[in-house]
Formats: sequence, structure tokens, C-alpha cells
Amino acid sequence: MSAPSLTPSKAARVRPAQPADGPPRRGGSFGRSLRRNLTAHGFLIGAVLCFAFFSWYPMVREFLLAFQKTDRGEVSWVGMDNLSTVFNDPAFWQAWRNTALFTVLALVLGFAVPFVVAIVINELRHGKGYLRLLVYLPVMLPPVASVLLFKYLYDPGYGLLNEVLGFFGLPEQQWLQDPGLSMLSVVIASTWMNMGGAALIYLAALQGIPGELYEAAELDGAGLLRKIWHVTIPQTRLILSLMLLMQVIATMQVFVEPFLLTGGAGPEGSTTTVVYLIYQYAFNFNDYGAAAALGLLLLVLLAGVSAAYVKLSRVEDE
Repeated sequence: MSAPSLTPSKAARVRPAQPADGPPRRGGSFGRSLRRNLTAHGFLIGAVLCFAFFSWYPMVREFLLAFQKTDRGEVSWVGMDNLSTVFNDPAFWQAWRNTALFTVLALVLGFAVPFVVAIVINELRHGKGYLRLLVYLPVMLPPVASVLLFKYLYDPGYGLLNEVLGFFGLPEQQWLQDPGLSMLSVVIASTWMNMGGAALIYLAALQGIPGELYEAAELDGAGLLRKIWHVTIPQTRLILSLMLLMQVIATMQVFVEPFLLTGGAGPEGSTTTVVYLIYQYAFNFNDYGAAAALGLLLLVLLAGVSAAYVKLSRVEDE
């Protein structure tokens, strides 16, 4: 008979009772969560403050200035007088006509050309990377450098475009001095300067189209144009509509190209745009109230265009 073991078995060992955990304290959990997300909260607060200071505050300030007048540092409330001043300016309606003309021409060229360029690059088998770089290169150039290049091309004396026309026996043109050609010249320069980004966006959308759709279209006997109309455009409809809205908003605010190419107003005011007229009110006439009033009208118009786009998009989704 074996002697009993003096070492207690594992089952006989009695563990000290652990204190029961109480309900989690809400303050401690919130503190841990705050410390864990402190960095994220810091970046978020910084972004909101920057956006509020550089975006929201100028919009609120512009709204107030549109109904005020500043005279030698004294601010007075004038109600609708600034809007009346803007409406009675003969350059007001001309600026809106020029802006609408620029928008239409920019949509005809600047909206269609990048899409065609993207289709051509997408159809190629070799050299896509080099072509993407070549197309996007004008966007990377400073606007002043691009404008100086086009001022050389448009020069009536030694410009390259007139040299080409003379080589073919065609009459030379006053590209920036002729009221009938100045706006078209500005649109061509603007299209070349800004089409790279749109072309790359279209190219990314085209590369997401399944190849089976094109194969099915080929089996049905569809040619290139029919494939573009029945496959490419429907599959990129959302991107096309969004880019259309963004281009309308951008072209309605055009300023850099006409200001640098034609001095802003152009021959007989043919390139005076709404934003350039705002610039004149603010910095040439020192009438900040009229400038803010005209800017408010432009803001309302662009907000209406954006609201119409959102409404139409919801109707199509339903």
C-alpha cells in the first residue's frame, strides 16, 4: 500500500477568488478611444479648419460684401444697390455672352477632343505609357509658359500658324487682334493646356469596359463608330456626365487664358468674361461690393447647374 502523497492534486488546489469586474466605466472607455484616435481627430480638425477658413468664410464674406459698400474704411449697408450697378453696366451682358460663347466652344472642343484622344490611346497596342505622358505634359507646364508658347504661335508677324498658312498660300490671320477669332484662339489654347487630365480620366474609364462587349459587337457586325456609340459611350455615361458638369463649372470661371493672351478684355471686349469683370470691379475700380455682387450671381448660376445635374442623375437612376 503506497503512502499518501503530501502534494495536493491540481484539482484540490484552490485558486484565490478574483474580484468580479464591475461594469465598464464610460469615461475610461471614451478616454481610451480619444487617445487612440487623437491623431486622426487632429488631422480631421485641421482639415475642417482649413476648409472653413479658405472656403466657407470667403463665401460668407462675399455674400455680406454684395450688400455693403466700403468707402475709406467705413462699411455701410446699401441693399440691392450693388446689384443695380452691375446690371446697369454695359459690359455686364457682354461678359455673360462671351462667357457663354467660351463655354459652348470649350465643350465642342475641350469635351470631345480628350475623349477621342483617350479612345485612340486605348486602341493602340504599343507606346501607351509614352502617349499618356505626352498628353498630360501640357498640364504639368506652368500656365504662363503655355500662354507664352501660344502667343508666339499666334503672333501676326513671325508666328508659326501664319507661317504655315503662308506656306500653303493662305492669307495670314490676326488671331488675337481680330474680334471674330480672338475667342476661338483662346479656346484652342485652353483646350491644349487642360485636356490632359480629362483624357487620362476617360482612358481609365475605357480600360474598365469588359472586352466581351466589344467582341459581341464585332460578332454582330458592328464597326468602329457603332462600337463607340453602342458600347463605349453607354459604359462611360456616368464619367461623361460628371466631366461635363465639371467642365461647365470650370469654363464659366475662365480667367487665366484670356487675361494672359489678350489682356483680359481683348479687341472690342471680345474676350471679356464674367470673372475678368469681377477682377476689374475689385482691383481696377476698387468697387468690392459690385465685384462681390457679380460673384454672387455667378455662384447662384453654378449652384443651379449643379442642382439640375443632381436632379437629373437621380431621375436616371430611378
